[in-house]
Amino acid sequence: MARLDASRVRSILWLVAILSALFPLHAAQLTATLDRSTIRVGESAKLSLNFENCQPSEAPTFPRMPNLQFTYGGQGSSVRLVNRQQSSVLTLFYFVTASQPGDYTIPRIVAPIGTDKLSTEPLTLKVVKADAQVTESEAQGQLAFLRLAAAKTNVYVGEVLPVETQLYVVSGQDIQMQPLPGAGFTFGKAHQSPPRQVQVGNAVYHLISLMTTAVANREGMLELGPAECRLSLRIPTERRRTGDPFEDFFDNPFRPRYELRPVKLTSDPLTLEVHPLPKDNRPAEFAGAVGDFAFSVTASPTNVAVGEPIRLKVQVAGKGALESVNLPPLDHWRDFTTYPPTTEIETTDPLGVEGAKIFQYDVVPQHVGVKTLPELSFAFFDPALKAYRTLTHPPTPIVVRPAGRANALAPSPGAPSSSQSSPAPPDDIVGLKQRMGALAQIRPPLLLRHSFLALQLIPVLLLGAAFAWRKRREHLATHPRAVRRTAVQRVIRQGLGELSEQAARGDADGFFAVVFRLLQEQLGERLDLPSAAITEAVLENQLREYDVPPELIADLHALFQACNQQRYAPGATSHDLDATTARVKSALRQLQKLHTWP
Repeated sequence: MARLDASRVRSILWLVAILSALFPLHAAQLTATLDRSTIRVGESAKLSLNFENCQPSEAPTFPRMPNLQFTYGGQGSSVRLVNRQQSSVLTLFYFVTASQPGDYTIPRIVAPIGTDKLSTEPLTLKVVKADAQVTESEAQGQLAFLRLAAAKTNVYVGEVLPVETQLYVVSGQDIQMQPLPGAGFTFGKAHQSPPRQVQVGNAVYHLISLMTTAVANREGMLELGPAECRLSLRIPTERRRTGDPFEDFFDNPFRPRYELRPVKLTSDPLTLEVHPLPKDNRPAEFAGAVGDFAFSVTASPTNVAVGEPIRLKVQVAGKGALESVNLPPLDHWRDFTTYPPTTEIETTDPLGVEGAKIFQYDVVPQHVGVKTLPELSFAFFDPALKAYRTLTHPPTPIVVRPAGRANALAPSPGAPSSSQSSPAPPDDIVGLKQRMGALAQIRPPLLLRHSFLALQLIPVLLLGAAFAWRKRREHLATHPRAVRRTAVQRVIRQGLGELSEQAARGDADGFFAVVFRLLQEQLGERLDLPSAAITEAVLENQLREYDVPPELIADLHALFQACNQQRYAPGATSHDLDATTARVKSALRQLQKLHTWP
């Protein structure tokens, strides 16, 4: 096994050397990214520091920020080839956790690179309040429950209201959110956010949020919901004894101790008070738009002849029900012939609430006395201000020429005359060619060419490849445990190599971070639990009831305690790291020999 690893390492080094010779490296640089720009209080965003074509000589320096905590989360490496340019990237992962809501700006992060220093660009992070309305009494120890939440309960007719359906589930699958009912409402697009973990009391739930928008079509007290969701809960069960010694002896101790139970969850409905749009001070230009918008107008061309069209582009951008945005007709433009506009909506968010609606008119001036395009006005109701707003664009100057008259411009002094610029006519007509010569090379028919026959094999090969790919996908879909087992084995092999490197360097912090990650991955795979949920408490709650040797449990306890000691009271020596490496390898081998679920 050691020889195989050594030969593999030599092959990788040769490959890197060849690629380095063929593809030059980019200049060294440091960038920082956040996997999310918005989190809730108590959640963590992953911060990635990407060292391209360089490695830090020391740990990066993080600024001290009130209410923000930075925690190291591991590292990774990759090689990129873009336009024959090779880049090697080392990525350090950190978790950013906020304790108070607000808008934070993470300043430049400085990292020493040899004798130089590189820094990142500032990052912005928005932290919103946690789900404080979800109380322990509301959860009541349930394995799953459903909530329906809205930003407010007092809205206007035509106002866009974001609505969130929140599913709190401990463990489940086959989740199907049902369409949200609501008489008197028009619903927009739906967007489901990635699941995240939240804690309600002493229970940890997976929170799945489905965002949509609701627009009230009439006034009064309207009921929204209730929301419904169908799913299969994973209900924990106890190990049963059949009384047959033979069957009990050969019973797999790691078989899943749960059953799937289909359930239907229903939330409480929301009662909204919908107010009509005010009739006082309503502008004459108001056409039903509700929201917060900006207004711009462009015209092209502005120098035309009578009867030639001018393309008028009007853009209404902002936040609101873009489909209901309309402009007043241009019937009052007496000096123009106007045509109905074409419209286009461009959205910039998943719910289709923010964006722009573009109107394009064709207007035709009727006489040379027209000097400007009339002013345009757009009126809308702003729910935040509870008032109407009118935006006006001033008249646009234009030049209208008589019909059939070109827009002649005086030639520049140095420009050549038309007689000089036009080519001279030919002296005579060229005679016809008497002999055509060889028109084309005579080749065998297409059906007799080997290249054509070989091309007919391509669809067969593609069909076979597609069939093999489909079978592989079906195999992976029906054997998720095998897929995870293979992935964990690959992580373990890479992690053991990292342990040897960390022990050789004497990096105790990095060494025990890798030990903790490897134990989480291996135990999570054996117990069919998320690796992030593996802690020292799992040894007592899970392993002991599966007849795991007490010596292995004690050794795992000692390894977890060593990781915690290094985290909170560092002081391990290089001899400790070498001894711990052997203990980790032994514990992982024993865990891998245990039987897993089929």
